[in-house]
Amino acid sequence: MRNPAFIKLLYPIILAISLLAVYLTTMAPCLTWANDGSDGGDLITAAATGGIAHPTGYPLYLLAARLFQLAPIGSLAFRTNLMSAIAAVFACMLVYILSSRFVSSPDGNSNWLVGLISAYAFGLSPLLWSQAVITEVYALHALFVALILYLASDHALLKFPPKTLDRASGLAFGLAMGNHITTLLLLPILLFSKIFLAQTLSGEIQLKWKWQPDQRSLLKRMEWMLAGLSVYLILPWRALSNPPINWGDPQTLEGFVWLISGRQYQDQLFVMTLPSVWLRIRSATGLLIEQFGIPGLVIGLIGVIVFYRSSHLYRNTIWVVFAFFVFAIGYETNDSYVYLIPVFMCFAIWVGLGAAGLMGLSPPKTRVALGMIFILYVFILAGTHWHQVDASKDMRAETFGREVLAQAPATAMVFAKGDKAIFTMWYFHFALHNRPDIVLVSTDLLHFDWYQASLHATYPELELPGLFPFAEVMMAKNPERPACFIEYSDTAQIECLPASGSQTP
Repeated sequence: MRNPAFIKLLYPIILAISLLAVYLTTMAPCLTWANDGSDGGDLITAAATGGIAHPTGYPLYLLAARLFQLAPIGSLAFRTNLMSAIAAVFACMLVYILSSRFVSSPDGNSNWLVGLISAYAFGLSPLLWSQAVITEVYALHALFVALILYLASDHALLKFPPKTLDRASGLAFGLAMGNHITTLLLLPILLFSKIFLAQTLSGEIQLKWKWQPDQRSLLKRMEWMLAGLSVYLILPWRALSNPPINWGDPQTLEGFVWLISGRQYQDQLFVMTLPSVWLRIRSATGLLIEQFGIPGLVIGLIGVIVFYRSSHLYRNTIWVVFAFFVFAIGYETNDSYVYLIPVFMCFAIWVGLGAAGLMGLSPPKTRVALGMIFILYVFILAGTHWHQVDASKDMRAETFGREVLAQAPATAMVFAKGDKAIFTMWYFHFALHNRPDIVLVSTDLLHFDWYQASLHATYPELELPGLFPFAEVMMAKNPERPACFIEYSDTAQIECLPASGSQTP
C-alpha cells in the first residue's frame, strides 16, 4: 500500500530542516574569508548600495541578495550568507525529486530513500556545503542547474503541458544566466534532445524520441529565455546613479559588454600546458573522492554504468558532468574547483540511482535497511568534513577591517591591494557606513578608466592623477591627506604615513 500524501511530503521536509540546521550551525555570522569566500565583501556591498559587482555583474544574485538583506535578523553579511543556505537547501530538494521520481521500486515505498540518499550525498558534500555557509553565487547557481535538469527530466515532461514547460525552461535558463554565465554550458539541454508525448492504443502515455527540432517549441523557449536575460538591464540602470561599487560602468555599450562577458578573466581560459591539465585532472578526481568517499564513488559509477537506461536524466547529467568538468579543468584560476559543483550534483544523483539498483537486487525485507545504511554512510562522511567547511568561527575579515578602521588617521587615503583587503573595506566603508572621512582606493583597479571615474563620483574632492594612476602620484596630488597601505596575505599588513603637507611639483 502506498504511503499517504502527507507522509510522502514529510521526507523532503525532514531533508530541508536537517540540511538547513547543518548549514546554520556552520554558517559565518559575519563577513568571512572562509572557503575561498573573499568575494563576499564585493557582492554584499554591491547588493546593499545598488552597485555593480565584479564581472559578470551577477544582476539576479544582487536582486535576490538585496531582498535577504532586508530581513531583520543578524548582521548584513549574515543575511546575505543566509541566501546561500536557502538556495542550497532548495537545490537539494530538487535533487530529491529528480532521483525519487526517476526510480520505480517494486513496492513503490522506497523511492523516498533513493531521493534522500542523492539529496544528502549532494547537500553534505563538502564543496556545496562550503558554499552554502558564505556569501557567493555558487549555491544559487546549483539551484538553477538542478531546476533546469528537473524541467528537462522525464518526470517533468510527463507532468506539465509542453507550452508551460517551454516557458518555464526558457525563463529558468535566462534567469540562471543572470546569476552565472557558465549556465551557457546547459544550452544543449534547453535546445536539443526534444521529446514528445505519444498515446498508445491502450491509452498509456509513453515517451518517444524526436531528434529534429520542434521550431515552435524552440521559439517559445528562446522568447522566455530573453525575458529572463532582461535582468541584465538592471546593470546600466544601476550605473546611472554612480554607485560606489560600479565595475565597468555599464552605462556605455563598451562597459556593458566588458562587464557581462567577463573580458577581464578571458585570458585565463584554456591556456594551460598538458602537464598542468593532467595535474588539475588528478586534483579534480581527488575532490570527487573527497565528496563521496571510495564507497560512494563505486556506487555512483554503478548507478551510471550498470543501471544506465535511456532517459533524459541520464543523458543530461552525463552532459553536465562532461561540460563542467572540462570547463573547471580549463579555467586557470585558484578557485576553479567551485565549477565542479554541478558535476558533484549529477554524481550524487548517480549515487542515489546506484543505491536504488542495489536495493532492487536485495530481498524486499532488507531494502529499507540497506537504504538507511547508505544514508548513515553519508552522515558519517559528512562528520569528517565538518571542521573543513565550518565558517562559524572565521573572524579574519572582521578583525582585519576593524584594525584598518582603528589605525587609519582621519581623512586618510587607504590604498588596498588584493581582493581580500579592498572588498573587506568596501563592506565596512560603503555597506556599513563606517569611517566616511577616509578614501578607499584599490591599487589593482587604478589603471581602469571606469574605476577612476567611479572614484571621482564617490569622492569629488579627491584630486586624481590622470594618465599616471599610481599611489605615489595620488599622494602627491592630495598632500593634505595621510596615506595607509593595506594588504592581507597570511597576516594583516597595515602601514600608515602622515600627510606630506605640501604639493609635489
